[in-house]
Amino acid sequence: MNSRLGLLLVICAPSGTGKSTLTARLRAEFPRLGYSVSCTTRAPRPGETDGRDYHFLDHAEFQRRREAGFFAEWAEVHGNRYGTPRQALADMLAAGRDVLFDIDVQGAAQLRASMGGCHVFLMPPSLEALRARLLGRASDDEAVIRKRLDNAPGELACAPDFDYWIVNDDLDAAYDRLRAVYLAESLRPALNPGLLEAVLNGPRS
Repeated sequence: MNSRLGLLLVICAPSGTGKSTLTARLRAEFPRLGYSVSCTTRAPRPGETDGRDYHFLDHAEFQRRREAGFFAEWAEVHGNRYGTPRQALADMLAAGRDVLFDIDVQGAAQLRASMGGCHVFLMPPSLEALRARLLGRASDDEAVIRKRLDNAPGELACAPDFDYWIVNDDLDAAYDRLRAVYLAESLRPALNPGLLEAVLNGPRS
C-alpha cells in the first residue's frame, strides 16, 4: 500500500494581512491538514485558549526548552518569542499528515533550510491598507500597531524567498488561490514515493 508523506505548508504574512482567517478556512475545509501549535511568550488575546491557539509560556520556560533542543524553529517577533515543538511535528509527518505552519519569516527561513516544504507569502494590497486593517482590528494598543507597521517592510522584503505570493485584496479570491496551492503541492511525487510502484505492481484484470 502506498504510504503518503506529510506536506509542510508554511504561510507567512505581515500582521493584519488576514493570515489567521485564511488558514482557519483552509483547515475547516481540509480536516487532514494538521496545525502546528506554536509556543509563545506573548500574553493570550481575548478568546485564545492555551494548547489550542498557542502553548503560552513564560520567558524562563521558553529559554529552558530552547536550550534543550525542544524547538524545530524559533524566533523573536515584536518583542515576544515563538517556537515550533520538534517532536509534535515529527509525529504528524510520520503519520502522513500534512502540517500547516503559521509563522514569521525568521521561523520560515529555518524550516526552509532544514526541512524544505511549500512556502506561501500573503501580502496586503498596500501598506496603507495594512495600516487601516490593524487600526480597525482594535485588539492591540497604539504602540503594538506602530511596531507591526514598522516591521512590515522588512517582512515584505523576504517575499522573494517564498514559492508563492498571494495578495489578499479580496478574501474569497485569496482563499481560492491558497486552496489551489495546497491541492497542487499535495500531488507532488516526492510526497507519494510508493504510488508509482503500487500502480505498476497492482492487480491486473
